[in-house]
Amino acid sequence: MTITEPSAPTVGGKGLQAGALGLVGNIVIGLAAVAPAYSLAATLGYVVLNVGEKAPAMFVLAFIPMLLVAFAYKELSQDTPDCGTTFTWGTKAFGPWIGWIGGWGLAVSAIIVLANVAEVAAIYLFKFLGQDQLADSLWAKVALGSFFIIAMTVVSARGVVVSERIQNVLIAIQFGMLIIVSIIALVRVFAGNAGAQAVMPKLSWLWPSGLDMSSIAAAIILCIFIYWGWDACLAVGEETKNPGKTPGIAAVITTLILVCTYVLVAYAVQSFAGFGYVGIGLNNANNTDDVLTVLGKPVAGSLVASLLLLTVSVSALSSTQTTILPTARGTLSMAVYEALPKRFASVHPKYMTPAFGTMVMGFSALGFYLLLTFLSENALADSVASLGLAVAFYYGITAFACVWYFRRTLFSSIRNLFFRGIFPLLGGLAMTWAFIQSAVDMIKPDYGYTAFGPIGGVFVLGVGMLVLGIPLMLACFAFGTKRFFRGETLTASTEVKVPDTF
Repeated sequence: MTITEPSAPTVGGKGLQAGALGLVGNIVIGLAAVAPAYSLAATLGYVVLNVGEKAPAMFVLAFIPMLLVAFAYKELSQDTPDCGTTFTWGTKAFGPWIGWIGGWGLAVSAIIVLANVAEVAAIYLFKFLGQDQLADSLWAKVALGSFFIIAMTVVSARGVVVSERIQNVLIAIQFGMLIIVSIIALVRVFAGNAGAQAVMPKLSWLWPSGLDMSSIAAAIILCIFIYWGWDACLAVGEETKNPGKTPGIAAVITTLILVCTYVLVAYAVQSFAGFGYVGIGLNNANNTDDVLTVLGKPVAGSLVASLLLLTVSVSALSSTQTTILPTARGTLSMAVYEALPKRFASVHPKYMTPAFGTMVMGFSALGFYLLLTFLSENALADSVASLGLAVAFYYGITAFACVWYFRRTLFSSIRNLFFRGIFPLLGGLAMTWAFIQSAVDMIKPDYGYTAFGPIGGVFVLGVGMLVLGIPLMLACFAFGTKRFFRGETLTASTEVKVPDTF
């Protein structure tokens, strides 16, 4: 009897495990990075505060630039399926300096959000277990939040297949609970037994009529946060079957799934809770921070309310892991092209992951979390409010990179004109507007919880973290090989180091 040894996993151009993910696994990574349950819980109340019943319209409106940017990601990944994403494409389009700082923008957004979602996962887990006292304890939150960051860093270092299997379970819990609770709420509204506060859903909620530009801007900036993260599926493209096609398709499908889910949940929440100023009404200031868990018990009883707490914790925890994945792979790509120290280019021989970059990413987020928490919990809250700046920054670079990189082929076909030119250009302009509008709002001293004299703390954190990339980039230039910054390792014509097509 002959025993056949299992074939070794295929190794890609950078040492990653090629062909480890399919389309579904790729979509799961993208959805998990967004953390839809946590994002909705944290954001929906504030969107309603700004635009009232038009929250569904804001989700649709904010989805449009996200879809336009997703088209840019799709086109670029089809041409250059590199795990460096914004760094690689920005460099090929605009040169090494813009490419490097674009990669830094992605890293900044990940560090900021990791510090916050780890704490959210800890708080909601304590609440689910009925330990409200621990949920309010600084030391308890920090201890469990730090454990989550370390644990998810280790899981990410163990391999993308392990990560995908864990995320399959976590994402099923999230979407299962969101859809079930939303359907129950809507059924009760239409059946007339949702309570006196309930209102019948209206199609007009999908149209932003009667709103001023200031309210629309504030709501859309909030919505950037709840959509951010879908691009994680592009960062694991080299570990996906057919890397030139699958990740781009996954990015578009992920954004479509998100907008449908968000609109469904928004309709369910608004219809069931109504817009009253007392009880579960959405204009009750006590409900703004977390409308989902407030509605759990009224909609479907104590058990569902408890499960919603667990769902938000699971959502934040899944995002903790899937935020580490793309950033570590971004540093791998940067090191391969000599934009970072070569140590970041090392791949674990057994797990075929950028283990060193993963560990650095995880412990950087841990350090940021501990620093801000012990300096001021308000500063930690302001850091996540500043996230929109970093997101709009690197999404904008990616969108404009698509237009410029493909500029010579834009008029070769109608398809190229729209999908490589017009759509990405509009997406980039939308992100530029979001960045500028966010910065103008955030610079005000009364924006957020902290201020540095006449300047808002949210602005200082957001812009400060981006500006920090400049001395780091100069340090890489001064003490590195300088070949990347001289345009010798990665240019528009460089054949990137990616796996073969499966």
